[in-house]
Amino acid sequence: MDRKIPFIILAIAIIVTALAVLSPGGRQADSKPKLPWQIEILADGANRVFDLTLGKSSLNAAKQLLTAEPTLSLFRSPEGLYAIEAYFQRASLSGLRADFIFTLEIDQATAEQIFERGERISQLGSGSKKVELSDNDRALAMTSIIRHLTYIPGTDLEPELLLRHFGKPEQRITEAGGVEHWLYPAKGLGIAVNPEAKEVFQYLHPADFDQLVAPLLTQD
Repeated sequence: MDRKIPFIILAIAIIVTALAVLSPGGRQADSKPKLPWQIEILADGANRVFDLTLGKSSLNAAKQLLTAEPTLSLFRSPEGLYAIEAYFQRASLSGLRADFIFTLEIDQATAEQIFERGERISQLGSGSKKVELSDNDRALAMTSIIRHLTYIPGTDLEPELLLRHFGKPEQRITEAGGVEHWLYPAKGLGIAVNPEAKEVFQYLHPADFDQLVAPLLTQD
């Protein structure tokens, strides 16, 4: 019985937060909540979550949804591959706070040019380099298409709550450090369930799901 108490308290807290009539800023609560387990699979196989369609919606759509400005960074891996990420820290959506990280579609030739025009180059511990985008390239990034979404809720979620809303995963892969990855290929969703920290949700087009699974299968 005692083990169920934290789960009950957490469930009540989330429901109360999500259904609050007014946010601290005085805005009306969302009449059509956009929650992480509300994943729609479209006729063409694409998935839609938080009112954003991966592979179709632009970063501007995410900005409008979250009513915030993202931090934009371009990364270059040690192998010379580029990726642009847009980071919304502690954004509020449907009464729940979370971090949103969007990976954008961009061809490598254009990314290389953006990197050369970038500002404040930083060397990361992994050997990758990061630059902040120039103003002109920020405008370009805002029109780019969202390919991948990472969602980190502001509250640590219990496995029981995840099972209730997402259902049983098709596959589970456990890392040596204890993090367990719950995989939902048909939804294009992977959840990293961490017993010591917050969960991390990764959404991508179901057709690209192997990109998420492959690194997990080759880990030491």
